[in-house]
Amino acid sequence: MNLKHALLVVLALTTTLTLAAKDIKTLVVTTTPQMHCGGCETKIKSNLRFEKGVKDIATDLERQTVTITYDADKTTAAALVQSFGKFGYEARPVAAEADKAVAPKKEAKPAEGRKAASAKRQ
Repeated sequence: MNLKHALLVVLALTTTLTLAAKDIKTLVVTTTPQMHCGGCETKIKSNLRFEKGVKDIATDLERQTVTITYDADKTTAAALVQSFGKFGYEARPVAAEADKAVAPKKEAKPAEGRKAASAKRQ
């Protein structure tokens, strides 16, 4: 009887944890007008915290970015970007640009070099 009870408890906990799993995502944006002081940071943070699904907000004056951690089950990146308009800012995602800048470029090898290497192996 104890083994059955323990298995039921484990099954119930597993089901609960699976259902409670959240889809947490991060969005990085830059704003127009740009943040230039602590007042700008406060204005952005105090307004964004009321948006549905927002979990955390981090601002970086030096890089001019706002990093938003949110529950994707409750809101979307597009909705968060649009929400900046409510308090006089325009937001533009920057994560895609950062990915492009980090991606290494592959150099094309000349066709003759491949043929010569292939001939050497034979």
